[in-house]
Amino acid sequence: MTVYVDEILLENFILNFIILYATGLISKSRIRFFKIALGSIIGSVYTLIYYNFQSNIYINIISKIILSIVMIYISYTPENFKSMSKLIIFFYLTSFVFGGAAFSVIYMVNTGKISIHNGILIGSYTIKTILVGIIIAFIIIVLAFKFIKSKFNKKDLLCDIKIKINEKEIKTKALVDTGNMLKEPITNIPVIVVEHKLLYDIVPREILDNIENILGGDLKNITENIKNEYMSKLKVIPFTSLGKENGMLLGLKADGVEVIEDDAIKNIDKVILGIYNKKISKNEKYNALLGIDMI
Repeated sequence: MTVYVDEILLENFILNFIILYATGLISKSRIRFFKIALGSIIGSVYTLIYYNFQSNIYINIISKIILSIVMIYISYTPENFKSMSKLIIFFYLTSFVFGGAAFSVIYMVNTGKISIHNGILIGSYTIKTILVGIIIAFIIIVLAFKFIKSKFNKKDLLCDIKIKINEKEIKTKALVDTGNMLKEPITNIPVIVVEHKLLYDIVPREILDNIENILGGDLKNITENIKNEYMSKLKVIPFTSLGKENGMLLGLKADGVEVIEDDAIKNIDKVILGIYNKKISKNEKYNALLGIDMI
């Protein structure tokens, strides 16, 4: 069977690009096409080099894992090990679906011969066949994630939380929001988004009624006593959700939060409250947003 270098490079570039792009969509990562293209090129070049060398199964596995990490890092530059692990998991899940769909299309249409050389699947199938497999795989992934998401009932994602500040506490309903990955950028402490009206019993009105001024650096309406007591606890939290891009939340470090789910209680010592000055829920069934990593 005649194998053309340009076909191997092009086929693998297309497949790598679509898989990396789908990985970004599923993980809700920031997508930069140039970086994804660069990661795809590296994957394609590796495939061509690997095609010409024999290796045992252990070197094969290790080298492909390293390649995956390099491709993910170049394409998305994750900030920490947790983000990298999440991207790697989505990358492999997506790869399996794409690979299975593409191979199934090749098998069903029976276009040409297929063989495996040094662990690389090659054949005389056309680019059209690969593209059909990619389209089918993309549809499968989108429908699968929509189905899984639809199975999450909001009622099941509600829990009670108890917020403690300066020996005072309040209790409210919180929605476990799978999209809430807010962290305080310097300390990386998780953030719970809370409606400001909920905090009037435990936080001075001078702070809650002057959120925008404080974010802008205007503290003229804040008394010295309040400044001395609360300034060290105030943080600025950047966010790109809640209907606003590149926004800022005023954060307040809490003394602790209890997450109460059924009969289980989880104490979170390090947590920051992101004070939101509008309603979080239209029907007011919950007044806070809790990250899924906090339960």
